[in-house]
Amino acid sequence: MAEKLILPTELKVCATCSYWDGERVVDPEVDVVVVAEECQGTCLVTESQKSGLHHTSSDEACLWEELAPDAPIDAGVTR
Repeated sequence: MAEKLILPTELKVCATCSYWDGERVVDPEVDVVVVAEECQGTCLVTESQKSGLHHTSSDEACLWEELAPDAPIDAGVTR
């Protein structure tokens, strides 16, 4: 079984970026991301494979954006 890591969402690594398409679990109550130690995913900006623990400050093409919860849908609004 792979080791799990708990990361604060403001930590600038790929696993905490909204543009990273890898396997992760986000706990919105405590604002943390849980990933496997060897997690891999696709960066949707650069369209390349990135480790979830890749530190974004070393990547000039990075457009890191902190994960944010989806806005609630107002059921009473009609369009």
